[in-house]
Amino acid sequence: MDAEKSSSSSFEDLSNLNEQERAELASSVPAPAEANEQPSTSDQTDKPESEAKATEESESECMDILGNGTLLKKVLKKGRSELRPESKDLVTVSYTGRLEDGTVVEEQSNAVVQIDDVEVVQGLDMALKLMNEGEVAEVIVNPRFAYGELGVKDPTEQDPVIRTVPPNATITYTVELVSMREESDIEARTYASRKEIGNRKRLRGNFWMKRQEYNLAIQSYRRALEYLDDTVSAGGMMESGSAGSVELSTAELQDLLEDRMKVYNNLALAQLKISAHEAALKSVDHVLKCQPNNAKALYRKGKILDAKGDTAGAITLLQKAATIDVDDKLIQSELSKLILKSKREARNERDLYQKMLGQAQKLEQKTKAPPAAQTTESSKIMMWGYLVGTILIGVVGVAMYRYNNP
Repeated sequence: MDAEKSSSSSFEDLSNLNEQERAELASSVPAPAEANEQPSTSDQTDKPESEAKATEESESECMDILGNGTLLKKVLKKGRSELRPESKDLVTVSYTGRLEDGTVVEEQSNAVVQIDDVEVVQGLDMALKLMNEGEVAEVIVNPRFAYGELGVKDPTEQDPVIRTVPPNATITYTVELVSMREESDIEARTYASRKEIGNRKRLRGNFWMKRQEYNLAIQSYRRALEYLDDTVSAGGMMESGSAGSVELSTAELQDLLEDRMKVYNNLALAQLKISAHEAALKSVDHVLKCQPNNAKALYRKGKILDAKGDTAGAITLLQKAATIDVDDKLIQSELSKLILKSKREARNERDLYQKMLGQAQKLEQKTKAPPAAQTTESSKIMMWGYLVGTILIGVVGVAMYRYNNP
């Protein structure tokens, strides 16, 4: 827990300043010249009034948490201690969220929230770390750190208390930080507790997935795995109880395995959405290692391989998935698309090969053309040579005849 006061709080800065002023005033007041000298009535009344005024003004000021006006916090009631929650601490909070027209869109009483696990909107999550235990504050959250451009159309199973929130809505929360405590060691928790918390975080990840907040979904899924995966040790899964460590039953082990597979499958999809292909492959391989015939995992891995450019490998996996779950129309549809894509790629590859072959043949003809032209030219030269030679021979023959027969 952080027992120090935040330096960004206007109220706390003014409080420290008043204490310092009082200390300086007390040390700087000279000793009275006469024993019966008494402070004036105005001195006695002005000081408490000024302090009360300073305190009132400081409490009415807003803390600009991010420095850009998108997340504001104002103290309505001071906390009973200076302790503040840290990351992963568990806090009990009661809050009400209202639109600018006063419509209540979100309300919780004594809800347990884990800091930095995005179990509430981001703006409220950040503001909770700047509240003291017992404090009541008003937190104004910009749409960017609330429900954004999508808003909330209908309540869900994970968040039944959320009403309809319009797109780009600024929400004002009235929040009370009732209590807080540190997170206990996961290994020390019971099987039922780990399962309940792990699945709650999985469902929160599903909430962010539906909103296309893939990074927040990944964060929730990873936290879920910390609760669902850390239950396995080298000697097998054991549960601590009053009677000592008790080995879990086969049914409990299988139930927990199913929960982990759900998380890994969804984690792979979220990672695929942000093009983290290698991480997605590792996640889906966790599933296929334990459940090689998991149709959903085969489908997800096929999608990942397709995104990496391995269409043939993707088709093989989807064909296997289609034989396992013959009624899944999504798998059938995706498989048909991949087969058409494969045929198109093969045709394009063939056309490219033919084009390259045609260019090679033209190039070969061009390289053979100069020798042919050279041969024709040589032939012409040889013909002229023969002709000139014949004429010379004839002239020489006539000259010799005349010389021998004068």
